[in-house]
Amino acid sequence: QVQLVESGGGLVQPGGSLRLSCVASRGIFSIYNIGWYRQAPGKQRELVAAITRGGSTNYVDSVKGRFTISRDNGKNTLYLQMNSLKPEDTAVYYCNTVSGTWAWGQGTQVTVSS
Repeated sequence: QVQLVESGGGLVQPGGSLRLSCVASRGIFSIYNIGWYRQAPGKQRELVAAITRGGSTNYVDSVKGRFTISRDNGKNTLYLQMNSLKPEDTAVYYCNTVSGTWAWGQGTQVTVSS
């Protein structure tokens, strides 16, 4: 089993930036297609950004041009750089494979509010 620990969330004003991190208990990011998910109150969890084993990236339309996913295989760490944040980005953010293979971590809360 792999443990995933997300961090980096917080309260930010609209237009601000945050950088999320996800550390895995062992090296998986070079093996699997990995993504960042988010779940807003009362909504289903959605995949918002993904990076393939080969390094290709994909984003949901609502975050394109604002979010950037990246990884550091040597540090077993996945990142999500979030710029130009909007109130609708408020959610708990999680990382996992694009298939949701591993047990979900506790997530990190992102709140965008003035």
